[in-house]
Amino acid sequence: MAVHGKSEMLLGYSTLFLLLLAGARACGWVTVNSSTVLLGSTVMASCTIQSNRCQSLEDEEIQITWRLDSQAVPGSQHKNVDGADVSNLTIPHFNRTRAKLWCYVVWNSTPQRVGMAEIRAGYPPSKPDNLTCMMNLTDNSLTCCWDPGLDGHLPTKVVLMSSRSRGQCEVSQEAPQNCTPQAGQNYCTISRKFLQLYQKMDIWVSVQNALGTAESEHLCIDPTDVAKLDPPVLKSVQSVPFQTNCVSVAWEVAHTSSHIEQQCELRYWTPGDPGWTLVPDIVSPNLKTQHCGFLFGAEYHFQMRCRRVTGMGYWSEWSQRWNFTTHEKAPVGKLDIWWKTTPVDSGKRAEVQLLWKAPKRNETNGRILGYWVSLNPRRRNGALTAICNTTDMQCNFSVPAGVRRVYLSAYNSAGESATTEVLFLEQKGQPLARIHASPCDEHSLWVQWEAPKAAATGYIVEWHQTSLPGPAGRSVSWQLQRNRSATKALLRENIEPFQRYNISVYPLYADTVGLPLHTAAYSKEKAPSCAPKLHLMSVSKSHAELHWDPIPVAMQNGFITNYTIFWASTGRDELRAVVNSSFTAFTIRGLVPLTMYKVHIMASTAAGSTNSTTLSLVTPALNETETQYLLLSLGLLCVLLIVFIVCFLKNRRVKNQFWPSVPDPANSSLGKWVPADLQQETLPTASAREPGLVTISDITVLEKAAEKKAPLWGKTDSLPAAAGPFPALPKSYILPSSSGLPSGSTALGEARPGSYVNGAGTVQYAKVVADGYRGQQQQQHVPSPLYIRSDSTQPLLSEPSPSPKPYENMWFHGAPQAGLGSHSSQEDGDFLEEPLIDFPLLQGLKIGGTEGLQDFQRF
Repeated sequence: MAVHGKSEMLLGYSTLFLLLLAGARACGWVTVNSSTVLLGSTVMASCTIQSNRCQSLEDEEIQITWRLDSQAVPGSQHKNVDGADVSNLTIPHFNRTRAKLWCYVVWNSTPQRVGMAEIRAGYPPSKPDNLTCMMNLTDNSLTCCWDPGLDGHLPTKVVLMSSRSRGQCEVSQEAPQNCTPQAGQNYCTISRKFLQLYQKMDIWVSVQNALGTAESEHLCIDPTDVAKLDPPVLKSVQSVPFQTNCVSVAWEVAHTSSHIEQQCELRYWTPGDPGWTLVPDIVSPNLKTQHCGFLFGAEYHFQMRCRRVTGMGYWSEWSQRWNFTTHEKAPVGKLDIWWKTTPVDSGKRAEVQLLWKAPKRNETNGRILGYWVSLNPRRRNGALTAICNTTDMQCNFSVPAGVRRVYLSAYNSAGESATTEVLFLEQKGQPLARIHASPCDEHSLWVQWEAPKAAATGYIVEWHQTSLPGPAGRSVSWQLQRNRSATKALLRENIEPFQRYNISVYPLYADTVGLPLHTAAYSKEKAPSCAPKLHLMSVSKSHAELHWDPIPVAMQNGFITNYTIFWASTGRDELRAVVNSSFTAFTIRGLVPLTMYKVHIMASTAAGSTNSTTLSLVTPALNETETQYLLLSLGLLCVLLIVFIVCFLKNRRVKNQFWPSVPDPANSSLGKWVPADLQQETLPTASAREPGLVTISDITVLEKAAEKKAPLWGKTDSLPAAAGPFPALPKSYILPSSSGLPSGSTALGEARPGSYVNGAGTVQYAKVVADGYRGQQQQQHVPSPLYIRSDSTQPLLSEPSPSPKPYENMWFHGAPQAGLGSHSSQEDGDFLEEPLIDFPLLQGLKIGGTEGLQDFQRF
C-alpha cells in the first residue's frame, strides 16, 4: 500500500512537471469569489482547462475533479464558448478557518493537480474593552492594556493610538502616535518622549483584519493622574502613651514621588486574626499617624501604601512589613474551669483533676507565663501558698475530704488576673433528656441535646478519642457553654476523620452538676481497614459454627452496621447471611456431608465494606455423636474378638474357671490308702469285683483345726494310741462287695452291709464337715451343713438331692446282726437314727469318734 502510494505520487509529480514544461499556467487555472470569507458563508470557485494548450490532452476527454484539502467535493463541468472545459464548485457553508481548494485533471486514470486557491474564513475584529493606562514614575513611561475580545481567526493588526489634545480631547494637536504590541500581547508602553504631562491625551486601540476594523473607547487622561507611586518606607511604630492600646506610626515617601501630595492606607495583622485590618484615608503632612484598639502584649505586622491625594491614579505597592509587639498588662477576666474528683484513703482525701481554658485573646494582655491554684485567695500584699503552679491547662492535686473550693489565677510579666473561685459540686443533678451527635465537616462535630426539665445555668461538653492508646486515650477535650438556653455545641478541637469520639454532656445547676449523658460519633466514615478473622469452632456433616473477634475500634473507621457471611462450594451458587454488628458467632446450616466450602466475612459501615481472607472447611461424613458410637462399637467388637481368641487358645484354663475340675475320690491316692491295721486283711482283687464298681472301704473324720490343736482320729479317751508312724485310727467298717470277703472278716452267715456300687460314667463322693464353709459366720441355733455330695463331673451342690444311681448296698438287704463287732452297739443305732438315715451311702459306714458330731443335724 505504501509503495503503491509513493508510485502514484511520483507519477503525479512527473505529469505536473510535464504540464508545467508545456505551459500549465495557460493550460488551467482556479478562481474564487473571495479568498477571505465570513466563517460559515458560501464559497464559489471555478476551474478552467484549455485542452489545446495542454500537452497530451488535445485529443482526450477532459475530466475535472475538486478537493478541499484532502476531501473530495463534487462540482459541475461544461464547455464555455471558447471551447474550454469549465468546472464550477459551490460550498454552501464554509466552516473551516483555513483551507486549500485544489483542481485536478484526470489523465491516464490518475488525478493531476492543475490549480489551487487558498481560502481563509473568520469574523470581523471584536471591539477591545477595558482600556486602562498606568504611568510609572521611575522611568516616566505610560503602559496601557486592554481586553482583546473574541478571536476573529484571521490575521489582525493591533495598534495603540495616542495623540496630544486640548480640553476634553475634542481637538487633536498632532497626528496620532502608534504603539504596536508584540504578537500575542495585549499591552503596549508609550515612552516619555511621546507623553504630554499635566495635559490631556487621547488614547485608544485600533484592530483591523480582512473583514473589517474596530476601535476601543477613547481614553482621555492626564498621564500624571494615572501614575503609580513607589511604596513608602515605614520608619517607626511605638506605643504612645504608655499603658494604653494606641500606637503611633511614622513613614517616609519615595523620593520619586516626594513632590506629589499623597493619600495613604495602613494595615495591620496579628496571628490569630482571619485577615488584615485596614486604616484608610491617612493624609498627614508630617508623615505620622496614631491608631487605637490594639491588644496588649500582642505581636503585630504593619504595612502602608499611598497614591495621589486627588484619588486619581493607582495605589503603590505595599511597603516592607514592620513587626511590633505592644506592651503587656495584667490578665483580666474569669477562666472557664471544669473538674473531676475521686475519693481516696477511705474517703479521708480526694484526688482532684482541675481543668481550665486559656484566657481569651483580649483578656490575656500579653504572654501568659503560668497559672496557680491555692486553697485561699491572695490577700493584698500577702504571700501566696499555691498547691499548684503550672504552665499546662490542668493540674492534679490532693485535698482533704472537707475542702469544697479552690482558687485559680493566671499571670504574665505585668501581673496576675483576678482569682476564679472553683466550687466542687456533687454530680447528682437531673441529666439531659436526649443527646445526638452528627458530623459538620471532617474536623468538627455538632452535638445537640434536649434540655432537662430543671433550669440549667450552662453545660459542659466532654469528648475524647477512643482509639488512642495509653495516656493519650485518657486525655479529655471539653468546652463550657455558658448560655443556659443552648441546645447544641460545635466541637472543633482535636477532631479528626475516621476516628470515634465518645461525647458526654453535663448540665450545670446552681448548686449541683447533672449526671452525664453519653453518645459516640464520627466526623467522617469510610470502609473498615480490615475485616474480622474467622475461626472454625466446630463442624458437622450439616452445619459449621464460626466465631470472630470484633474489629478494633482504631480500624473500624466508622460504626459497623452489619456483618455478611458468604459461603460456597465448588459448582454451587454462593450463599450469604447478614447478621447484626453485635454478633460475634454464626452457625451455617444445611451443609452437604463430605464437601469443601470456602467461607469469608464482610464488615460494613455506612461508607463501605471490607472482605476478610477465605476460610476453607470440609464437612465430615458423620456427626460427632455418630463417630463416638461407631468407635465404641468397633472397640467392643475388638474386645470381643480378643476374648474369643483368648478363649480359643486357653480353652482348658477358661473351662476350669467356670467349671472347676472336682477331684475323683475313687481314683485319688487316699482312696487306695489302707490303714496299718487293715493291711493284713485280704481285699478282693479287682478281677474278682464287679466291673465298674467302686468299694468304699473307710471314712476318716477330721475335726476343726481352729478348735483342736491336733487332728483327732477317733475318740482318744476310749481308744488307745496306735503304734507306728500313723495316729490311732477309729474303728471302721469295711464293707466289701458281694463278690468276696476280705481276710479276717466275720464268720459265714453274719449279716454285713453291702457296698455301694458306682456306675462307670460317674463317681459318687461325699464330704463330711463339722462346721460351715470358710467365710460363713456360725449363728446360734442354726445348724451347720452335715454333708454335701455331687458327681465328680459336676459342681458341688448346696442342697441334698436323691442319691445317684446305680448303687448297691447289701446292708439294706439283710437285717443287721447283733454281732457285727465290738462297736455294733447303741452307738451304731444312734448314728443311723438321725441325720445319716437320709444318706444311704453313709449308712453303711461306721464312723468312730462320733462324740464330736453332735452338731450334725438333718437338713
